[in-house]
Amino acid sequence: MHISHIEADLRYDVQAPAHMLLNIEAAQAGAQAVISETLTIEPPTEVRFYCDESSGNRFVRFDAQPGPLQISYRASVQRRQLDLPLDLAEVPVNRVPDEILHYMMPSRYCESDLMSRCAQQLFGDLPPGIGRVQAIVDWIHESIVYEPGSSNSTTTSREVFVERAGVCRDFAHLGITFCRALNIPARLVVGYVWFDEPPQDFHAVFEAWIGGRWVLFDPTRMAPVDRLVRVGTGRDAKDVAFCTIFGAVTMTGKDLRVREVQDESMAPAAAPQPTGAIVGIEKPVPVVELAAAAD
Repeated sequence: MHISHIEADLRYDVQAPAHMLLNIEAAQAGAQAVISETLTIEPPTEVRFYCDESSGNRFVRFDAQPGPLQISYRASVQRRQLDLPLDLAEVPVNRVPDEILHYMMPSRYCESDLMSRCAQQLFGDLPPGIGRVQAIVDWIHESIVYEPGSSNSTTTSREVFVERAGVCRDFAHLGITFCRALNIPARLVVGYVWFDEPPQDFHAVFEAWIGGRWVLFDPTRMAPVDRLVRVGTGRDAKDVAFCTIFGAVTMTGKDLRVREVQDESMAPAAAPQPTGAIVGIEKPVPVVELAAAAD
């Protein structure tokens, strides 16, 4: 068991009335339980919360008026480490559950149809199973350079493969693409995680459907996957953007901090809240049993 204390501050300049869609709240599912959380927005505004039942992603919607905008999220999240069998087998396509099947299809950033021949050449002769997915992860880690600024919001997995450089979401997209090209369902997962070296940022990994369960993989090897506080899950980055903006809005700052402790007695003091006119929403958090099943 460990507890992650999350502090996220997002700052924007709103040039004209706009609508904002946030996906920054920790998920309440699987081996993860939200102990407490608070969302504050300055200047105050009316917000609406909803959860996408198909993905479990939690969203916040609100209208933003012209001027500076600050969004702050604080949460304490408990996770339990799950044992991972080493002999998980790939699931035949005809036995993939209906609700999982769309994670085998090409998507905007993961052109598995165009990368099929490449995937077969690199990994097609390997024994099916979790070992083949690990081989994909190892190949990406060894062949793709982690280089901030080498990609942008429109970069696809095929472009990353050609350029041989990217950031965490590019590494994850390429892993998803190779898996899908081999008929292994795969999806993107984003969230908060503590890194050995700053700066902190949102982190992206991927999950493969192996042995009838979702298994996390991180081709960057920047942090243990079991320490990731899950926020969003989707087919690719377009499903899990931490902020989707409808209007003329520019980000002016982003500060993320994650601290870890082993139990509540070691929890650090609460971080000070931003000053000024703020609407604070402290939502009741239901008691969530930490599931023994996979995420």
